[in-house]
Amino acid sequence: MNTGISLYFSTGIRKNERIITKAAACGVKYAFTSLHIPEETGADYRGDIRHMLKLCRENGMNLIVDVGPETLELLGVKRIDELQPMGITHIRLDYGFSAADTVRLAKSFHVVFNASTITESDIGAWREAGADFSRFTACHNFYPKPLTGLSLQRIREINQRLRFLGFTILGFVPGNKELRGPLKEGLPTAESHRNQKEEVLLNMLELYYDGLCDVVLVGDVDVTEKAWQDIACLSRDYVELKADILPEFDFVRDTIHHDRPDSGELVIRSQESRQCKQHISPLGTRKRPAGSISLSNEKYLRYMGELEIARVDLPAEERVTVIGQVDPAYVKYLPFIRQGLGVKLV
Repeated sequence: MNTGISLYFSTGIRKNERIITKAAACGVKYAFTSLHIPEETGADYRGDIRHMLKLCRENGMNLIVDVGPETLELLGVKRIDELQPMGITHIRLDYGFSAADTVRLAKSFHVVFNASTITESDIGAWREAGADFSRFTACHNFYPKPLTGLSLQRIREINQRLRFLGFTILGFVPGNKELRGPLKEGLPTAESHRNQKEEVLLNMLELYYDGLCDVVLVGDVDVTEKAWQDIACLSRDYVELKADILPEFDFVRDTIHHDRPDSGELVIRSQESRQCKQHISPLGTRKRPAGSISLSNEKYLRYMGELEIARVDLPAEERVTVIGQVDPAYVKYLPFIRQGLGVKLV
């Protein structure tokens, strides 16, 4: 999964340095920043901002910056094209750019628009001007004011249309450690995530799978160490699930298990476990509540050794040997282990 962070100059250059370094180590590939936020005061735009841009470039991050006449003035340049050597890869254009200008800029940058305000007339004008929509990005707003965020269903409806056209789509989840002021009530795209800020991993999974966002960024300043660990795993396309496993079957912890492409609704089937050569004997038969970890035993013939994790409560089955259980606090992630996402049992 592509993940991202948000950077604010009021945070201070030293703290931003630490956040960028940590994010890069966690595999984060996107960073969003704005030069037009009223609360962003005290920054040395010619110094601090250029230094931050350099750090993002050196760490291989795609940097998204909103662009207008003020941006050019703050950065001390006269033309948008001069932003490219600074490491800015994505420019957010909200106003004042013709379709022809937009298409021209898309040859040098990925152009970014507000996902919620793109109209059919905009799309028609860009298409008539020769747009390559693979160079276009739709970025949802984050919503600092409570009750103003979008529903996941509305986000999905917007994104289905834009994804069909070829846009890359970005959205935000709130942080759970240092929230950005002045309200400090979280910066989500989906309103439902504001009241579950501690659930950074779950929110990111929901926005990616249920909301159809291609890139999920943290809108606030910082997250807890546990959330950073989860982001590191997500950036490498797997999640960690805490699980109790019988000691003799600890070998299943050594692998990141990926669900099959033809993902089922009832169980996660590990592609990697099909390579398991160990003999699996029946250990008695018992029911399999959601989160049960099992291996097909000798009675399943050529399927012996295949690891399954129950997504839902399942009946007893003599051909599978239950070897462990996902911690109840982690069962909520099981519906999202699909479409190539892996799982590591820890």
